[in-house]
Amino acid sequence: MSGTARIGVYPGTFDPITFGHVDIVKRSLTIVDRLVVGVAVNAGKGPLFGLDERVQLVNHCLSPFSTNGKEVEVRSFDSLLMHFAVSVGAHVIIRGLRAVSDFEYEFQMAGMNTRLNPDVETVFLMASEHHQFIASRFVKEIAQLGGDVSSFVPEEVVTRLTRHFGPARSARSKKR
Repeated sequence: MSGTARIGVYPGTFDPITFGHVDIVKRSLTIVDRLVVGVAVNAGKGPLFGLDERVQLVNHCLSPFSTNGKEVEVRSFDSLLMHFAVSVGAHVIIRGLRAVSDFEYEFQMAGMNTRLNPDVETVFLMASEHHQFIASRFVKEIAQLGGDVSSFVPEEVVTRLTRHFGPARSARSKKR
């Protein structure tokens, strides 16, 4: 890849990665040549999956997207996002938005990040209409209560959630 490659960072906790995240990655690759997906330690959120397992899941789910001159790399980070962006040579931060409530938080974060490093631009991508309602916290709650999350997350994530919480309960057993 040449020195003029457009490098972006898509940061998040990815606990777990959802089809919404995958959609943002796919669409980000129309903007950047190389996308570094930064899996944040973010212990304050009390993630269900450990950092190494989240990185492994994200890698597994995104490996098909490194094609046709585009590259997706998954890395963990435990620093300021701006420090991480500079360390990977990124000039763009990609953020996904689902609703107006996301925008308010992200707008503030983008402003703070610009003050920390005005050379790194934040780009917002709206979630596609099929993924606007998907949130990792809802996926975990549905899985914990025995619901089917297969329409929200990749198959490998379903497998890991089932391993963690047990298999989905049938409708018959819920009525008892």
